[in-house]
Amino acid sequence: MTKTSQVSGFYKLKKEERLSKVKEFADLTDQDIKALEEGLGMEQAEKMVENVVATFRLPLGIAMNYLINGKEYMIPMATEETSVVAAASNAAKMCRSMGGFKAESTEPIMIGQIQLLTKDAKKARSAIEENKKKIIDLANTKDPRLISFGGGAKDLEARIIKTGKGEMVIIHLLVNVKDAMGANAVNTMCEAASPLIEELTGGKTLLKIISNLADRRLARSEVTVGKEEIGGEVVVDAIINAYEFAAADPYRAVTHNKGAMNGITAAVIATGNDSRAVEAGAHAYAARDGKYTTLTTWKKDRDGNLHGRIELPLAVGIVGGATMNPSARMSLKILNVKTAKELSEVIASVGLAQNLAALRALSTEGIQRGHMSLHAKNIAMMAGAKGKDIDIIAEAMVREKNINVNRAKELLEEGKRWTN
Repeated sequence: MTKTSQVSGFYKLKKEERLSKVKEFADLTDQDIKALEEGLGMEQAEKMVENVVATFRLPLGIAMNYLINGKEYMIPMATEETSVVAAASNAAKMCRSMGGFKAESTEPIMIGQIQLLTKDAKKARSAIEENKKKIIDLANTKDPRLISFGGGAKDLEARIIKTGKGEMVIIHLLVNVKDAMGANAVNTMCEAASPLIEELTGGKTLLKIISNLADRRLARSEVTVGKEEIGGEVVVDAIINAYEFAAADPYRAVTHNKGAMNGITAAVIATGNDSRAVEAGAHAYAARDGKYTTLTTWKKDRDGNLHGRIELPLAVGIVGGATMNPSARMSLKILNVKTAKELSEVIASVGLAQNLAALRALSTEGIQRGHMSLHAKNIAMMAGAKGKDIDIIAEAMVREKNINVNRAKELLEEGKRWTN
């Protein structure tokens, strides 16, 4: 039987039933399910960061309905924000009828920066450029395993920048990191190359570190959504008007991009990748032309359908670092991605879907309607409700359009009086 990420009424199933569906889709073992439920243990946590006292867990949801480059995906998403997983799933469902998402990515090239302080910047730059191969060859001696997989330092660039302390030469070491995020490999190569650069130029190297503006490592995804799927051409026009507002206004663009990052960051965290690096790179890329604008674009095609596209740097890996977290390993197994490039394409598609969901909600019914039910449940729990009382009180507050802790406490007391 052909596997599909479409499961009717998935959100209505009990937790055990949802797990069973994911287990079947991803060919998980009972041991995998146990690892997924138990998550990160103290022994592993103490090897990851300092001064550990406990582990902190986020809800891990599964976004359904994803068809990307003709392949079915269930997307693990780690997030605390209400409605994100549901919105990502609903948007992906709307995108299926016209073939789903078409995604691509560039080679996983990361930039290592070496800062050189020198009295004669132009002379130093010339010396570096003349000895480019020698510097690259030295850098590559530090990671023979990466070289054996076809990765390693591939090129070197030197540029002069003007600063408050005078001219500096900034060397960019361009490294293909293959299926890793790459920070450790790149930093090690930069440090290894620095003594030779000093010898060649007579200057002093200072910072030697990866750049999180990974603009040589881009992921792109695009999708066409049938106008009937989204609510008609009126809704298509509304979404495009909402997008144009964001494209022209940085105050709106930040929130527009945050909507896309809701999905991107949740998938990045779920797979054990560096969410801070991805977010910093994404927002810098949005301002690459000197003005902060949108990571996505939306337009209407000749048939009146909605076409969307996203492009951003996505430095994510499937090996090394926090991807060894048991929860991250299980998320990667559920995704069944074979390369870091594939993972970046999946995550970009999630960001595009998340952005679509937000724009549609904002330009039609408003964002609060989607948030209201789960928000009401959170308020009910804050008031002390437990078990079935949470749903009963939440539903009552939603009906009344009066969602606050005081009202939840009143409803809880009323319920107690009826049952006593």
